[in-house]
Amino acid sequence: MLAVFHRPDLLILDEPTGGLDPMMQEEFLALVGEERDRGATVFLSSHELDEVERICDRVGIVRDARLVAVERVPDLLGRARRKVTLRLAAGEEVEELRGLAGVSDVERVGGQLSFRFAGDLDPVVKALARHHVTDLEISRPTLEEVFLGYYEGGGQGR
Repeated sequence: MLAVFHRPDLLILDEPTGGLDPMMQEEFLALVGEERDRGATVFLSSHELDEVERICDRVGIVRDARLVAVERVPDLLGRARRKVTLRLAAGEEVEELRGLAGVSDVERVGGQLSFRFAGDLDPVVKALARHHVTDLEISRPTLEEVFLGYYEGGGQGR
């Protein structure tokens, strides 16, 4: 908690956890979270995107000295392509996935099928329900992966 006599409405922090050990990083982030919850506005500039994801409500992404995105963290992550990895019973194929909107990068390696997906998950679930799925993992990208997508793809995140 900040000193009782000084409760600023605006905090501007540039790489605030650089040089801190992991325990002090946690303490500091808890402090910043308390200030945010109190209603203070916190501007945080950091390359530690896992910290940004944990503490910030909105993020701005700067590319080539231009602000290319300002969004709520859940909105930015929710629109990003998820990675789906699954195993099917021997001999099963799911060719209809390739034709579904939002599905890309379909790849089969041995008994494992993987692809990226953005949008409504319902058509994918319905296509998979017609097959014997023995394992399924759906992972959302981290803020770091979305951020890198703005640089690698030249525009929107992954």
